Amino acid sequence: MIRLALVGLGDIATQAHLPALLRSARVEVTALVDPVPERLAAAAHLVPGAARYDCLEPVLADPAIPAVVLATPPWITAGLVRDALAAGKYVLAEKPLGTSLAEVERLTEMAHDRLQVGLTYRHDPALDRLREWIAGGLLGSPLLIRAHIYDEPRADDGPYARRMLGTLDHGAPVVHEGAHLFDWLAYLLGGGPSEVADAWALATEPGLGAPNLGGARLVWPDGTTAVTEFGWWTDALPRCEVSVLGADGYAVLDGFTFDLELRTRDETRAARFPGDRTTRSFDRQLDRFADLVTGRTDRAVPGLAEGLAGLALSERIVAMAGGHR
Repeated sequence: MIRLALVGLGDIATQAHLPALLRSARVEVTALVDPVPERLAAAAHLVPGAARYDCLEPVLADPAIPAVVLATPPWITAGLVRDALAAGKYVLAEKPLGTSLAEVERLTEMAHDRLQVGLTYRHDPALDRLREWIAGGLLGSPLLIRAHIYDEPRADDGPYARRMLGTLDHGAPVVHEGAHLFDWLAYLLGGGPSEVADAWALATEPGLGAPNLGGARLVWPDGTTAVTEFGWWTDALPRCEVSVLGADGYAVLDGFTFDLELRTRDETRAARFPGDRTTRSFDRQLDRFADLVTGRTDRAVPGLAEGLAGLALSERIVAMAGGHR
């Protein structure tokens, strides 16, 4: 069994990573790390036998802990990844790895084959199925993809509001949500776009750290075009979904459930998968990380290259839209 530490005990850790870790028969959470005592205490109720630390150093110094899961804010993640890799640990790090390409690119200067990037929803079977439909020619080519990634509604003051406004201080939604979407598109289409045709950004209220709405039009060599939109922090939000339209068919991926529907001239198909999207994806992600740690595979999927590609594309879009992070 793999002994590992969970570092960062915010919402994504306690609502997704930790439940997956506790469900797995392949790992044991032996340490919890967070600088906030209340978070440590709350997580300790779920993992009473785990050691508790307010910093990463004791974990890095412990040879009995070969792996860490970093569920930390992106503006501190790159430095923690660097320290953990330097200590010889295997690392599963939440996306994005940073909020600037320059800081994350420095990771290429060191051995990073032990780093898996937490582009979690890449692992959902719905993306495998949609990729099969596209590659099998069911939709035709080229394609028009419309990706509307809307999440995180506006809220009154409180921990959630402070977290979201603080996150906007470190970058627009395209930086944070784009990490997922751009990875999905590269996976579905066999690579990233050849061109960012245009981009835009809009702040719906004054005083935000970055525009809370934005998007871009991306073009692939065969003419396939993706019209992408990202949005946070409005009282009501549009539907979150990804649709793929070609001459021969139309497919829609529900952005929250990952339910799929395909319509062609001859048929209508629906694809539903057992369990909920979060449980499925985090469990499959953890299994692939465990395979990396135990040597069943020697390649992290996704790895640093995929993490860098998404961040580079986000930076190009931000610059084209006016330079707001």
